[in-house]
Amino acid sequence: MSDPREHLHAWLRDAHAMEEQAITMLTSQSARLENYPELKAQIDKHLQETRDQAAMLERCLERVSGGTSGIKDIAAKMVAFGQGLSGLFVEDEVVKGSLASYTFEQMEIASYKILIAAAEHVGDQETKRVCETILQQEVAMAEWLDAHAAAITRKFLERDQQALTAKH
Repeated sequence: MSDPREHLHAWLRDAHAMEEQAITMLTSQSARLENYPELKAQIDKHLQETRDQAAMLERCLERVSGGTSGIKDIAAKMVAFGQGLSGLFVEDEVVKGSLASYTFEQMEIASYKILIAAAEHVGDQETKRVCETILQQEVAMAEWLDAHAAAITRKFLERDQQALTAKH
């Protein structure tokens, strides 16, 4: 693989699979959140952004290389399904879910910075524009999670201490 465009296209397929994974994880997390309405609202907002991101990446891939990778998308969804199930077995699901979400956002931020550089390198301005748009959304979600981590943790601890449902 010596053509930089081939790398860009492979990385775009990876990013699409990553967004499919995120959709599965966010859907699972949102479905179980009961006692954290602000977190649930933010996750639901980002879930819609993520669906839009997957669609934007799909259009980029159709334009440049013929489409997404079904195998990568399915594998990513399977990993996310397992991650979602793991939340059922921990007593501090909301805290661990927030941690996992923040970590995932950081991986997405790095991925989109790489994609932007690659798109710029090969002169694909449309892909660069799409990735810059997505990057802004990922940064905003990471910043929101960072700004609210302490409050989510305190609420979990307070609910748990009062023997109220704190997990989710």
